[in-house]
Amino acid sequence: MIVYEATKSEFLNDVFHDELVNNICRNYNAKIGRINEREVRAWDNSMQYMYRVLSDHEIPADAGVAIEFKIPYTSKRVDFLISGKQGEKNSVVIIELKQWKSVEKISGKEAIVKTVINRNLVETTHPSYQAWSYASLIKDYNENAQNDEIHLYPCAYLHNYIYQGDYDPLTDKVYRYYIEQAPVFLKGQAKQLRDFIKKYIQYGDNKENLYKIENGRIRPSKSLQDSLNSMLKGNPEFVMIDDQKVIFEQAIYLAKEALRTNTKQVLVVTGGPGTGKSVLAINILVELTKQHMVCQYVTKNAAPRNIYATKLKRDFRKGVIDNLFKGSGSYIDASLDEFDAIIVDEAHRLNEKSGMFSNLGENQMKEIIHASKFSIFFIDERQRVTLKDAGSIGEIKKFASEFGANLTIMNLESQFRCNGSDGYLAWIDDVLQIRETANADYIGGQYDFRVFDNPNILREEIENLNKVNNKSRIVAGYCWNWDKVGKSNPDYYDIVLPEFDFKMSWNLDNTDTWAIDENSVREAGCIHTCQGLEFDYVGVIIGDDLRYENGRVVTDYTKRAKTDNSLRGLKKMIREEPDKALKLADEIIRNTYRTLMTRGQKGCFVFCTDKKLAAYLKERYQKSNKYETNEFFMSMVAEEKEKY
Repeated sequence: MIVYEATKSEFLNDVFHDELVNNICRNYNAKIGRINEREVRAWDNSMQYMYRVLSDHEIPADAGVAIEFKIPYTSKRVDFLISGKQGEKNSVVIIELKQWKSVEKISGKEAIVKTVINRNLVETTHPSYQAWSYASLIKDYNENAQNDEIHLYPCAYLHNYIYQGDYDPLTDKVYRYYIEQAPVFLKGQAKQLRDFIKKYIQYGDNKENLYKIENGRIRPSKSLQDSLNSMLKGNPEFVMIDDQKVIFEQAIYLAKEALRTNTKQVLVVTGGPGTGKSVLAINILVELTKQHMVCQYVTKNAAPRNIYATKLKRDFRKGVIDNLFKGSGSYIDASLDEFDAIIVDEAHRLNEKSGMFSNLGENQMKEIIHASKFSIFFIDERQRVTLKDAGSIGEIKKFASEFGANLTIMNLESQFRCNGSDGYLAWIDDVLQIRETANADYIGGQYDFRVFDNPNILREEIENLNKVNNKSRIVAGYCWNWDKVGKSNPDYYDIVLPEFDFKMSWNLDNTDTWAIDENSVREAGCIHTCQGLEFDYVGVIIGDDLRYENGRVVTDYTKRAKTDNSLRGLKKMIREEPDKALKLADEIIRNTYRTLMTRGQKGCFVFCTDKKLAAYLKERYQKSNKYETNEFFMSMVAEEKEKY
C-alpha cells in the first residue's frame, strides 16, 4: 500500500505549492488511520530536502515517486521510492530518510545504533540496514518484483547529520557490510545522492514499477526458499526423529487443507521440556515456505527467536530471514487470513494484551488464529512463569471454535533433554512439589544431577564443561536486581553472595544471543533469556524465593528482585483476591525453577542460598541414586541367572 504516489514533476509541483503534506495526510488518514504530529513535521522537513535533490533535469520528469509504502505482512513503511529504468532494466531506488543529528555505535549486536528518537536515547537499526532490509523484503515476497526483474537500489539520507571524519560512529567498520549494500548520504551530500539516483533512474516509467510493486501477489521467492533449505540442510541441530516427524507431516497436511478447503485449521502440540518443539517448529517454517506459503515463526520471548534465527542462518546475513521471526504482539491489526501459516513456539508465554503497557489488542491467541489460515501452537502449560502468561489449551480451543476452525491436538513425547529421561522430568516435578509422580525416588538414565555447597565450585565445573563445545551455562532465579547502571558492564556484579566471595553479572544487554555467545558463560542467565533453549549442562543458582521449611518446599514472592516484572500486579491482586494471588505466585516460582532445572540435556548442577533446601535436594537425590543402584544390581543378578 502506497500513501502518496506521483511523477517526479507532480511531486516537485506539490512541494513548491505546499500541497504535498496535505495530500499525504489525507491519503494517510484514508488508508492507514490517524496520523501524529511528529510524522507531519518530519515529512514537511524531509521532503524539502528531497525537492532539492530531485530538482535536476537529468532525473526524468516522468519517473515515479512514492512516499510511505507499507510492506505487506509487516509494520514497516518505506519512506521514499523513485521508479524508472536503467537502460532496459526496471529500477526502483529506495531511500530511508532520517532527521538524526547524532548516533552512538553499538558493538556486539548486528546493525544496531543508539540515537535520540522522541527525546529518548534508544537502540534502533542502522539506516543502511533498514533500507537494505526493505529492499530484501520486497525482493523476497513480491511476485511482480521477482517476475518482472525489478532491480532495487536502497540507500539512506540523513540530511541533518554532520560527518565527523574517520572515526564517525555512523560509518564505523562494524556497519560496513550494510553501508556497501545501501550507501548512506549525510548533510552536504545531496549531490552524491542525486548522482546515485541518476545512475539507476535514466528513463522514466510513469509510475509503472510502483504500480507493479503495490499490486504484486505476495509469495516467498525461490531465492528465499533456496536460502532456507541450504541453512537447514546438514545442520544437525534441526534433524527430526520419531514423533516429531509424525507431527511434521500432519502440520504440512493441515496447512494444505486450510488452503484447499478455505477452512481455518488450528494444531495444538503439547510437550514437556526437551521434546523438540522448537526444532519441529523451525522445520515446519522452512517446509511451508518452500511450498510457497507466507509463514512466520512467533514467540513472546525474544531469546528463542534470536537464537534459532542465528543458528539457522549461520553464514547468512541478518535480514535474509529476519521477517520470518516475529514477536507475539505483531498481529493486532492483521486482516483476516492475511498469512498462510503462523507457527507459535512457547505458546504458554502468550499474553492477552500486547504493547509495552499491555494496552493494545484483545488477545494474542485470538489475533494469531484470526490472522492465519493455519496456526500451530507448541505449548507446555507447566512453563507459565509470569502473571501475564495466558497461553492455554482451553483458550486456544475457545478461539478456534469462535472462528469455526478445525482443531487438532497432538503430543510430543520423544526426549532430547535430560539424557532422554522422562524420569528426571517427573522427579523434578515431585521434588519441587509441583505434582506427585511415580518418580518420587527414581531419576532413571544417566543424568548428572549435583548439589553444590559452594557456588564458586559450581561455576568452575560449568566453565570447564563449556570448554568442550560452548554448550554449558549458569542461570539463576530472579532474586537479584538487574541494575540498569551495569547492564552493559561485565565488571558490574548483580549477583553477590558475600559468604562465598561470589560475584556474577546478569547477562549483558549488548547482545541478543547470550545462550550461544563465546564468553557468556561468565554471565548468569535468567528465566527470560533461557526459556525455550537448551544446553548440555546447566548450573542453577536457587535464591531465597524457594526454601525448605517444616518438611515442605515453600515459595516466597517477596524475595524476588524489584527489577523482575514476572509478578508485576501481584500486590494489587493480593488486595483483591489474596488466595488466588498467592496460589499464582507459588505456581510461577515453582514453574520458574522447574524450567531452569530442565535446560540441561546431560546434567543440572544446583546451588541453594537456603541450606535446608540444599540438604533436602541431596537427600532426595541420594534416595533416587540408591534406588537406581539396587535396580541395576537386581538386573545384573537376573542376567547372571539366565546364563545358567
